[in-house]
Amino acid sequence: MAVKQADVVLVGGGVMSATLGVMLMQLDPSMKIVMLERLDHVAHESTDGWNNAGTGHAGYCELNYTPQTEDGDVAIERALQINAQYEVSLQFWSHLVEQGMLPEPAKFINRTPHQSFVWGEKDVAFLKRRYERLSAHHLFRDMEYTESPRDLEAWMPLVVQGRDPMQRVAATRIHHGSDVDFGSLTRNMVEYLQSQPNFELMLGCPVHYIDQRDNGRWKVRVKNQHTGELTKLETDFVFLGAGGGALPLLQKSGIDEARGYGGFPVSGQWLVCRKPDVVEQHHAKVYGKAPIGAPPMSVPHLDTRIINGEPALLFGPFAGFTTRFLKQGSIFDLFGSVRTSNLKPMLSVSKSNMDLTRYLIGEVFQSHSDRVEALRNFFPEAEEGNWELRNAGQRVQIIKQAEGGGGKLEFGTEIVASKDGTLAALLGASPGASTAANAMISVIERCFPESIKTDEWQARMKQMVPSYGQSLVNDEVLLTKVRERTLATLKLR
Repeated sequence: MAVKQADVVLVGGGVMSATLGVMLMQLDPSMKIVMLERLDHVAHESTDGWNNAGTGHAGYCELNYTPQTEDGDVAIERALQINAQYEVSLQFWSHLVEQGMLPEPAKFINRTPHQSFVWGEKDVAFLKRRYERLSAHHLFRDMEYTESPRDLEAWMPLVVQGRDPMQRVAATRIHHGSDVDFGSLTRNMVEYLQSQPNFELMLGCPVHYIDQRDNGRWKVRVKNQHTGELTKLETDFVFLGAGGGALPLLQKSGIDEARGYGGFPVSGQWLVCRKPDVVEQHHAKVYGKAPIGAPPMSVPHLDTRIINGEPALLFGPFAGFTTRFLKQGSIFDLFGSVRTSNLKPMLSVSKSNMDLTRYLIGEVFQSHSDRVEALRNFFPEAEEGNWELRNAGQRVQIIKQAEGGGGKLEFGTEIVASKDGTLAALLGASPGASTAANAMISVIERCFPESIKTDEWQARMKQMVPSYGQSLVNDEVLLTKVRERTLATLKLR
């Protein structure tokens, strides 16, 4: 068995691991970093362009980030937080472009207006109030609102053509929204890492064993799926950025902080149109309201996508019930994740979310015609023959212990780290990849607490993210300066 020494082991070849790897390499080029990927390619699971929405989630159009309160108002705090976090990603990517570590921005990010669209008196009133609340804040000052048929025809022609003219509709728009090919982004970041002398990528190498030794270092054993060769890695720090596979690996680690965590897997599918004369008529991401009982990842949207340089229209996602934690995982993933420590929370969530389970199972049994009928809420004149069904990625929503010993289902992302800071894992789904830079900064702060306090690391972090240590939510002047740079560098104007 080969034995290798490393300072950092990144498990998973997706956007999270790639982001953390690039950041650490910038902070300390002498670090020996090893990335492990169970598949034969990086960015092939959740990060792949076809396996996620590709939306640069900034709270501009996603109505589930601004829930209606009991008194009829609209809560905007989460949208502000997510917007500020996405601005961190934009700063980080801008730095990488400026330094030549990423290619021309159009290779991975493209300006695509973010729009919300609703119909009916109740939802129009909600959207108008949402616009009033958000546009009053500097993060959303560029938001536009309209109920004008002429404006809507210009903003989203496919959405309004053939619609009942008596139906009350409304929309909001942010011009500088973005479509992100996270697969291309990640592959380019990994390509940069491979050009560095202290980085090694090991493909086709799933983790079979992970354990912390008495000296605090971790032992990670992998087996090459093609050669059968076993390798033992000894490292100071492990990051589990394996998407749906992070939870089982976190459980294998045996850290106390993993106790009580479970996962609720959800699958997804898209309707895809590649017909040029249809695709060319729509240039936006148009989000609506999710059906009652649907998970946040099932918020319907009609999207312009550019994946591997090819334009297409996607509608969905249509959620489904699954027991797999990964698209290329096992049907036994869910059952294998059950432990005595998480059994009660998982049973509690299962009991209290029967409506969600029924909704997901119902989605599975929809026909192609049923899905196209849902599309016609956004594109009334859609022709069934122009659209094909394509499987999206798997998502594992977080189940965690609640007060009283029960469980609760979380729809965001969460970092779980060991007390000594030698292991961290990222669990959950949306907004996921869009806030990768902010999430990985949190990992660095929690797991490299002494190093990040040094003047050298502080200066290098500010080079990557100029707003580091400051609040874009509270500082309008800083936001203006930061946004001017990122929109220009990434060509999002």
